[in-house]
Amino acid sequence: MEALDKKEQLNQLFDLYKNLLTEKQCLYFELYYREDYSLQEISEIYTVSRNAVFDQLKKVEDYLFSYEEKLSLLALQTKRKELIDKAIETKDFKLLEALRKLDE
Repeated sequence: MEALDKKEQLNQLFDLYKNLLTEKQCLYFELYYREDYSLQEISEIYTVSRNAVFDQLKKVEDYLFSYEEKLSLLALQTKRKELIDKAIETKDFKLLEALRKLDE
């Protein structure tokens, strides 16, 4: 997976699953992935080692992918958007039934 694609996917997963992470994990994630802080900058802000920050970010990444593997919220969200777009484009409202089935 390319770095940019992975970063985008991690941000999407974070939006869905951030409530399952600790406050510290959320802070580190947001600074690193959204505010573009370096590991060194984050470690200086929180007076921890670079390695501690790296370990937390790696855990967050592992947790996010694990949650998605088990719950598939991003996959369902993507499928919903595709079905909605297709229904609007084709005016085929039978696709709405497919949307309903996603939640069953």
